[in-house]
Amino acid sequence: MQNYATRSETVQQIIKSLNLTRTLYVSSIIIGEPWTGKRTLVRHLFPDVPMVDGRDQDAVETLLSQTDALIIDHYEKVPNTERLNLEDKHIIAIADYAGNTQILDEMFAFIYHMPPLRDRPEDILLYADLYRKEAAEILMLSPEISLSKEVLDIHQNLRSLRASIYREVLLQSGEREALERGLYHYFLNHLPQEADYHHHLGLLEKPLLEAGLHLYGSQLRLAEALGINRNTLRKKIHAWL
Repeated sequence: MQNYATRSETVQQIIKSLNLTRTLYVSSIIIGEPWTGKRTLVRHLFPDVPMVDGRDQDAVETLLSQTDALIIDHYEKVPNTERLNLEDKHIIAIADYAGNTQILDEMFAFIYHMPPLRDRPEDILLYADLYRKEAAEILMLSPEISLSKEVLDIHQNLRSLRASIYREVLLQSGEREALERGLYHYFLNHLPQEADYHHHLGLLEKPLLEAGLHLYGSQLRLAEALGINRNTLRKKIHAWL
């Protein structure tokens, strides 16, 4: 079994604790924001343990009566937790939020809290690199792209991070025709609401100026490269940057 991808000491401690209780008849719950990787973690550690959706009370109770080991997903949405008997069973519950902490203390011997990605900066860079390679392989594009912190979106934890990496791979690997098609569809959707020519001109000039200043390092060299007057360039920079 490959190691679960993490550099977070907190997550590593959760993994260690869950492994120590692997053969014990105890109930554990791991709580954390959506898309923090807690379900993937549990599935990675217990691939052969059946999983049931907590929103289906009957299914949960049926499986509890049939097996000694069970993963209960969406535990916070179990309609009636008081009807569940978790004694003498190996239960791993997964929840997006804590709910009634007193009931949790009574039901579970071990309560783990999966930190959000914003509290795991070491994992942000780890997953950004993993998703960069994944996106390049799936989309059959070059993995040699640069990633700045500004493009890494973690507001929905791993979900938004992954989406932001895929977008960046597409943008940095896109050829002229692909970029033109993207702009075509953008204008097709936005022109009915905003038909001002000058407003949309910024979509072309702003990134051109930003890239040019980064590449040439000065307004004078950029103006010479673009073949325009320096004063004209200064006006455009003032308008867009």
